[in-house]
Amino acid sequence: MVCPYSLATPGGVQAHVLGLARGLRGLGHQVEVLAPATAEHALPEFVTSAGRAVGVPYNGSVAPLAFGPVAVNRARRWLRDHDFDVLHLHEPDSPSLSLIVLALADRPVVATFHFATARSWALAAAHGLLQPTMEKITARIAVSPLARRVQVECLGGDAVEIPNGVDVSHFARAHPLPGYPRAGGTVGFVGRFGEPRKGMPVLLAALRTVARSRPDLRLLVVGHGDATALRRAAGLALASRIRVLGAVSEAGKAAALASMDVLCVPAVGGESFGIVLSEAMAAGTPVVASDLDAFRLVLDGGHAGMLVPAGSPTALSAALDDLLGDPDRRAALAAAGRARAAMWDWPVVARRVLQVYETAVAADPRRYRAG
Repeated sequence: MVCPYSLATPGGVQAHVLGLARGLRGLGHQVEVLAPATAEHALPEFVTSAGRAVGVPYNGSVAPLAFGPVAVNRARRWLRDHDFDVLHLHEPDSPSLSLIVLALADRPVVATFHFATARSWALAAAHGLLQPTMEKITARIAVSPLARRVQVECLGGDAVEIPNGVDVSHFARAHPLPGYPRAGGTVGFVGRFGEPRKGMPVLLAALRTVARSRPDLRLLVVGHGDATALRRAAGLALASRIRVLGAVSEAGKAAALASMDVLCVPAVGGESFGIVLSEAMAAGTPVVASDLDAFRLVLDGGHAGMLVPAGSPTALSAALDDLLGDPDRRAALAAAGRARAAMWDWPVVARRVLQVYETAVAADPRRYRAG
């Protein structure tokens, strides 16, 4: 399996790759992962580093990509040292490691496409250049209908829809952080809070309104970003109510989710699934999210979480205030979320991915040449 983004930087694709690898290994399969990573980053025993990544503006953020002679040489050595039945490449249309391995591949290739974004015009423009390499892909997976649409419209070929997975038991058994739950309510945010598309300015504007009638309200923030700049943007009235945990381990994230009365996901666009929604649902944390296509699918049209118009502080403040004041509604959403999260448990997702592997191996032209 190949991850195009550095494992030193938290992200949905990176979490998916590691989660799927562990899920497949748990089912008894041998899985090796090639990914950009630094020597300082502790790696699972099944991960090989392809070298340091470089931050490149991509998909509305700065993506940690790996390319150049070092990445090529390490990819070639990794392929030479292993006799894989199948290669599973994530986001092979990104200018990074997966595309390099695809160009070198000489065996069945499965590709997973994660994103559904406005960058599709760039994919369409690059279609002619990428097409000869993309034809080496034997089978394709999309994590959502939106990701599948971008794949079909911009790169050609269809894809099987298999969603992101989540370690349900890991999040379900998490205990809150010391001092939580807190009287007055805790709203949570998980993600790169410095990226405009993640919607932190919308959340801050909403919380200024909610805080007027809830003097003990707190905001718990998990993820990468400048905490000083965040508090400055929040303003004096709200800054003292913010606790920033920064980047945390998976155990730390699970504990943080268990500490929140409500997780808020106020992204304004560029989302194809929203893994943190499913993680919160597995933890039994009610979710309020922007009414984006991807989030609507995860939250079952609003049955497993509240949806509000994207980019609207007024609508978001009303939803948060209502939910914080209604413990029965929070409990109902938590129960619905837990039930829905079961469909994304990694063993369930891994078995579906295995079916795609079997199809790709069966379709390998080398089998017929050998016969």
